[in-house]
Amino acid sequence: MIKEPKHDPKRCTQHIMSVHDAMYILNGRWKISIIASLCFNKLRFTDLLREVEGISGKMLSRELKNLEENQLVTRTVLNTQPITVEYQLTEYGHTLKEVIDSLAKWGANHRKKISGKE
Repeated sequence: MIKEPKHDPKRCTQHIMSVHDAMYILNGRWKISIIASLCFNKLRFTDLLREVEGISGKMLSRELKNLEENQLVTRTVLNTQPITVEYQLTEYGHTLKEVIDSLAKWGANHRKKISGKE
């Protein structure tokens, strides 16, 4: 007979709190898309604006600032005319790549399941 593991409320609470912490940082409509775009390459602000469909410049700026404050993204101002700004994931930001890849895989499978094309 297989014995069910005993429910550990403290461990469960810690797990849920960790999920809440992650969701607090990655919340909103745009952050995950921005991070996913930066997983492959550093991008200029205008390139990110094109790649993350539907986001306004003001919102992109706000989200990038927040990601920078959370040490997930770095901002580099290049000495060009006009001034160019590039964004890239930090080493710490790259630790989210596995999470993003898992979300992408789950999303693709979900789309197949819902559309009946499994």
